[in-house]
Amino acid sequence: MEIKHVKVEILLPEEYIETVRNKLNDIGVLTVGNYDNVVSYSVVKGYWRPLKEATPFNGSVGEISFGSECKMEFSCLYKDIEEVKKIIRSVHPYEEPVINILPLLN
Repeated sequence: MEIKHVKVEILLPEEYIETVRNKLNDIGVLTVGNYDNVVSYSVVKGYWRPLKEATPFNGSVGEISFGSECKMEFSCLYKDIEEVKKIIRSVHPYEEPVINILPLLN
């Protein structure tokens, strides 16, 4: 089975959602039918501990942190995923951005 569409999930601070959305929309990957800028996001809570080589955006090396961030979600064509990841990484503030890519069967 050939995968044509994927769902992308990104964890990021809320203040970065609009910038990421705009850059992805500029290349046309957020269009669904007659709509563009099609994304969803929700607030999530999580834990993390920066290890000794880390340069954390938030938190301190060696200490477990807890906080809120957002999960931004959208679908796009699989053929565009490398460009999508490149754009996300160019804007994303985290040293190690979480970018989940899930195949869609619809």
